[in-house]
Amino acid sequence: MADLSINLAGIQSPNPFWLASAPPTNSGYQVQRAFEAGWGGAVWKTLGEPIINVTSRFAGLNFGGQRVFGFNNIELITDKPLEVNLKEMDETKKRFPKHTLIASLMVEHKQEAWHEIVKKVEAIGVDGLELNFGCPHGMAERGMGSAVGQHPDLIRQQVEWVKEVAQTPVIVKLTPNITDIRFTARAASLGGADAISMINTINSLMGVDLDRWLPIPHVDGKGAHGGYCGPAVKPIALNMVAECARDAQVGVPISGIGGISNWRDAVEFLLMGATGVQVCTAAMHHGFRIVEDMIDGLNNYLDQRGISSVMDIVGKAVPTYSDWGHLNLNYKVVARIHEETCINCNKCHIACEDTSHQCIDILKDEATGAERLVVREEDCVGCNLCSIVCPVEGTIEMVEIPSDLPPLSWNQRQAALAAKGTAET
Repeated sequence: MADLSINLAGIQSPNPFWLASAPPTNSGYQVQRAFEAGWGGAVWKTLGEPIINVTSRFAGLNFGGQRVFGFNNIELITDKPLEVNLKEMDETKKRFPKHTLIASLMVEHKQEAWHEIVKKVEAIGVDGLELNFGCPHGMAERGMGSAVGQHPDLIRQQVEWVKEVAQTPVIVKLTPNITDIRFTARAASLGGADAISMINTINSLMGVDLDRWLPIPHVDGKGAHGGYCGPAVKPIALNMVAECARDAQVGVPISGIGGISNWRDAVEFLLMGATGVQVCTAAMHHGFRIVEDMIDGLNNYLDQRGISSVMDIVGKAVPTYSDWGHLNLNYKVVARIHEETCINCNKCHIACEDTSHQCIDILKDEATGAERLVVREEDCVGCNLCSIVCPVEGTIEMVEIPSDLPPLSWNQRQAALAAKGTAET
């Protein structure tokens, strides 16, 4: 089997699957059970001043028959005293010395506060620190969490304070509640961060109780915005990881977080630049044993391709991720329908006729009365909509149409037009 061990900014881990800082890592009992199940590492639930949490705290979004497609929480950081957490972390690290244990930290905007907590957690032998600059609710209203993570200057300053005393690698956890995450990632890097992790949860309101006219979840007749996570946020997280991975000004390793539910999701994050991944919602939904399937799936994926180490696939898809202006305008694909597997549900025709380019015709055999669907390829723009809505996998194939024209991007086209205009003048 392939070597699944990773090195994230000097932090060694037996495999790339970590539990994220969240309810599953709230105690030594939980983290030790997770390590027994096979998780390579865990980021302890965020340490700081003990917080009094509320009830209720969670809400789930079910979609298309899938439960917990999205997940929302208004829970805050640890509600246990720091000394209790440190004792349990110490016991856990001693029992599982080869597993990765990361301390997630959040304190007020004071240099001495950061110095104090860093020294305390490093004294028990953690493998690294994760600075929580992403929590969007509760702590943000107190000037911490995403209140810091939305300001590059504050990120840089607080990372610099931590690096003044830290003896272990420092990971900075970034908020997605920002216009362009690259700017905060760059600030973390400039402050001396050894790695970044993303994404933390997204500001959200899960829903409204139509009978009582209350937000979901609600506490004694009132609700508040919470943090959104789960499979639904994966595309957002994957984009932000890819953007930072291809940004030379960021230039530090990435721990990927956001909607990772199985080994396939993990591989996507690794290919787009993450050195390892963190999981929360999937573990809360299915339990710690899901890591067994993740490990087996990743092993099989690597073995089938003859890849000896998981580190060899990190970032391999990043060079293919670009801006729209670099895409080839002369590349063309069209849809083709395989009649032998088509069930004539007409979903493709309806979608194309009502919301796309009206290029799928229903042809009727005059002799038998049978109908078949045919794409007018000269009018097809290759939008993929028909293949997306088709309920039978592989029935509609997007086929490349050879072109006599050379590759030409929008940027190249504009540059050529500018050059022509200059020459004419």
